[in-house]
Amino acid sequence: MRKEWLEIDYYATLGVSSDAPAAEIKKAYRKLAQRYHPDKNPDDKEAEARFKEVNEAYEVLGDAETRKEYDHAREMGYFVGDPGGHQQYVRVEDLMGRGGGSPFDLLGGLGDLFGRGSAAPRRRPGADVTTEMPLSFHEAVSGVTKQIKVNGQTVKVKIPKGVSDGARIRVRGKGGPGGNGGPAGDLYVTVRVAEHPIFGRHGKNLTLTAPISFAEAALGAEIDVPTLEGKVRLRVPPGTQSGKTFRVRDHGVEDSTGARGDLLVTVAVTVPTQLTDEDRSLLEKYLANHPDENPRSHLGV
Repeated sequence: MRKEWLEIDYYATLGVSSDAPAAEIKKAYRKLAQRYHPDKNPDDKEAEARFKEVNEAYEVLGDAETRKEYDHAREMGYFVGDPGGHQQYVRVEDLMGRGGGSPFDLLGGLGDLFGRGSAAPRRRPGADVTTEMPLSFHEAVSGVTKQIKVNGQTVKVKIPKGVSDGARIRVRGKGGPGGNGGPAGDLYVTVRVAEHPIFGRHGKNLTLTAPISFAEAALGAEIDVPTLEGKVRLRVPPGTQSGKTFRVRDHGVEDSTGARGDLLVTVAVTVPTQLTDEDRSLLEKYLANHPDENPRSHLGV
């Protein structure tokens, strides 16, 4: 029998009852293993620890013979406490000896537990703490150091430049306090980045929709578009269609490694809502001179 079998409830780890059938245990294991798999949770120590716990539980409960031994060990175990408040599981046969014994042997065994033979309390690491921090769009892009209150203490959190919405920042040793001299847990800060009024973002790339007039689209033009640092000139070639996207290199978001994305500008052709008689006459003349022009020909109509 392993000592941890008396200390860990593997059924609770998998979220099933102790009389759950093997198929239910397998299903629960697969669901949890997929949820906490390291490939889905890179650099997430909490998920990594849970993944190990889930696998350890299934190693015991997934095998019929091992599960039987585990259930028997849990059934035969006893939870006792010593005068110092420390607790542990023991079995009667362990205290009386494999070859049998008397009740006096049992009392002697308990005396060892409560006396000089008792083990020193184990050092327990503190619990990890999770919280959220709001950031403006520019704070996320530029990087910032902000303060946050956790467990009654003020903690400085360094946000690297280029951080994305939903990213988790780990601050070591700023979680819950440890027990019996154990190390403190870690603080995990999830950042929530506010939207920008004109820019969107996909990874390191920024996105922008720029309206252009019908004449600029048809004849071509050079237009000014904004960036995070100012404005740049963008050449729109003649005959540009609405929805066309242009790439302005190295005007996106820079991350902590110095790598930088691009600005993706999508043009949207605007249609004039008010026409003069002269404007209308010119457009009607254009349509009359191009009777075969059909922008919907690919639709078969």
